[in-house]
Parts: sequence; C-alpha cells; structure tokens
Amino acid sequence: MLAHSLLLAFPEWQPHFSFPAGAQANEMIVLRWLHIIFGIIWIGLLYFFNLVLTPAMKRCDPKLKIQVYPELMPGAMNWFRWSALVTVFVGLRYYSIHLGADARNAGDPSLVGKWFGWWFLVWLVAYAFIYALQLPAKGTLDSPWVRSIGVAVVVVAASWLILALNGGPAVSNPHLAISVGGGLGLIMLLNTWGVVWRVQKRLIAWSRASSEQGTPMPPEAERLMRWNYLTARTSFWLSFPMLFFMAAASHYPFLSSVPR
Repeated sequence: MLAHSLLLAFPEWQPHFSFPAGAQANEMIVLRWLHIIFGIIWIGLLYFFNLVLTPAMKRCDPKLKIQVYPELMPGAMNWFRWSALVTVFVGLRYYSIHLGADARNAGDPSLVGKWFGWWFLVWLVAYAFIYALQLPAKGTLDSPWVRSIGVAVVVVAASWLILALNGGPAVSNPHLAISVGGGLGLIMLLNTWGVVWRVQKRLIAWSRASSEQGTPMPPEAERLMRWNYLTARTSFWLSFPMLFFMAAASHYPFLSSVPR
C-alpha cells in the first residue's frame, strides 16, 4: 500500500527547472563558473608550489633536481600563468557588471570608469611597493618580519583607500568586497607573470642545459630562486584574504558606505 502511494506521488517529486530570464543572469553564472574553475587551477598550483614542491626540492638530491626540474616546471607554469590570466580577466568582467549596476542605482553611469580607474591605480601603486619588498636583500631588509609587516601595511592601506574612494550610498557589498579581493588577485597576477614566470623561464632553461650538457648553473640562479620563493610566498599569504573577500562578495554582506 505504501509503495503504491509512493508510485502515485512520484510525478510530484520530479525536479522543475526555472532558469532566470535575461542574458545578464546567464552571463554572470557562466563568468562565476569559469572564475571558480580557473581559480582552483591557479590557486591549487600556487599551494602545490609552496606547500609541496619547494620543501621537496630542498630535500632533493641536486643531480636529481636538475633532471626533474626541466620536465616538471614547463607544464606546471603553463597551467599556472594562463589560469591566472583567465581567472582575473573573467573576474574583471564580473566586477564591471557590479560596477554598472551600482552606477545605474546612483543615477550616474560615468561612475563605472571612475571606480575602475581608482581601483586599478590604487592596486598598481600598491604592487609597486610590494614588488620592492619581495626583492632579495641583505641585513634588516631581508628579515621575514620586515617583509611581512611591510606587505601587510601596504595591503591594509590600499584596501582602506579603495573602500573610501569607491564608497557611496548606492555602492553594494559585492562591489566593495571585489574591490579588495580583486585587487589582491591583481597583485597575485602581476607576481605570476611579472616575477615568477620571468624567473622560471631562466631556471628551466639553465636546468635543462645543466641536465643535457653538464653546464653549471650560473651564479645568478641562487638570487633568482630566492626572488621566486619570496614572491610565491607573498602570493600564498595574500590568497587567504583574497579568497575571503571574494567569497564575502556573495555570501557575507558586511561592507557598505552607510552606517547601519
């Protein structure tokens, strides 16, 4: 009897699909989907480099390292740098949609350009300071505490400034959260292409020449490896607040320019 009743009620259990109307809703879910996929690849490789590969390479026999490095790193770097680029470019489009919505709510469509301009300028200047703090140094400047505090001060100052510049009565939590999280993502992208990839191209070529021809690694290699390590470690730590703010854009509405 129970089975018969369940069978009769079965059609009511069938899922019903009701897709949002309008092209923008569909575009935004595709953008978020791609952003998450390529972001997982990018950040996953960043964590692999920092948590697995670097410690393993330090323990590895130098001869084995020279053989493994040119085989492992080219493919890893291809996925790393291109997934970073796609993640940020897709994120910029997603960000622009929120800027456009807030500008329309404010009654001034020209605010999109102003907000985006401030965002790009603030984080570009912030990166200039962070870039300097990541360079190999000696003495006090090489202290992990000096570097960490310096980067933290720059990030907090840039975050506060962009929240102040882009704030307003019509500005939404997603706009403000992405202004910070996306800014950190931009810094990580610049690190990926501007430092890590530049360094890795040389290290891969030198390792391959050493493995195949017995050519010794040049003296510059040690400094470049140190620079690569410092930059990758900076991006590693920046990824945590970056992921928080990106998640908060949709799931934790705590930012506004109006006291509550």
